[in-house]
Amino acid sequence: MDAVPHIAIVDDHRDIRDLVGKYLHRHGYRTSLAENASAFRRLMERNAFDLVVLDVMMPGEDGLSLCRYLRESTSVPVIMLTAMAEETDRIVGLELGADDYLSKPFNPRELLARIKAVLRRVQSLPPQRGQLKAKELRFDRWALNVGRRELIDPDGLTVPLSTAEFRLLSVFLDHAGLVLSRDQLLDLTVGRSAEPFDRAIDNQVSRLRKKIETDPKSPVLIKTHWGGGYSFSAEVVGQ
Repeated sequence: MDAVPHIAIVDDHRDIRDLVGKYLHRHGYRTSLAENASAFRRLMERNAFDLVVLDVMMPGEDGLSLCRYLRESTSVPVIMLTAMAEETDRIVGLELGADDYLSKPFNPRELLARIKAVLRRVQSLPPQRGQLKAKELRFDRWALNVGRRELIDPDGLTVPLSTAEFRLLSVFLDHAGLVLSRDQLLDLTVGRSAEPFDRAIDNQVSRLRKKIETDPKSPVLIKTHWGGGYSFSAEVVGQ
C-alpha cells in the first residue's frame, strides 16, 4: 500500500462524490471519482486503489453487482453506502464481502473514521499466498474445487459446504501454517460483521471440523491455539 492511500468514490450523485472527494483530500488521501460502475471499471484499468467507497443504488450495474466483481477479482476493501431503510442491501453487501457499510445520509467524519479503521485492519492481516488462483486445492486426501465451490472427500464424494464454510476453508487453505486470530478470520471471511459475535468463528470452525476431521473432538487439520486463534496444519497443493 502506498504511503498516501488512494480511495475511489463510486456514487451517481455528484454532490456526494464531490463532497466526499474534497473531504478525504483535505485529510491527506488521494481520491478518484466515478459516477457509475462503468466509469469505475475504466478507472481500475489505470489505477490501483486501496479502498472503494461504493453506493448500492446506481443506474445500470448496481453497487452489489460491482462489489461481487471486486470480491471475485481483487482484495481491495469496500465500504458500502446504503439507503437508511434498505436493510436487505446492507445484509447482502456484507454477505458479498463488503468490509463495512454506512447508511445515507451520513457524516463525512464518520466515513473517514470507518475508512481509517478498515485500512488499519487490512494492513494488519497476513498476506495472501495466491493459492485460491488455482482451480483445485488438495490437502490430506481432500480436494476443494475453487470454481465450483465443491469439497471432495477421500472417497471421491461431494461434501456440501455452506457459503460461510467455503469461505472459512478457503482462508485456511490460503494461509496454511499461520496462526490466525478470531478477528483476522472474521475480517478475511466476511469483513466487518453486522453484529460482533465473539463465538461466531468458533461455531464455524466447529461445523467445518465435523466435515473434514476424522475425529472432530481431536482435530489434526484445524488446530486451536488457546488465546491465539486457529491454524491449518496440512500441506496444501494447488493444481
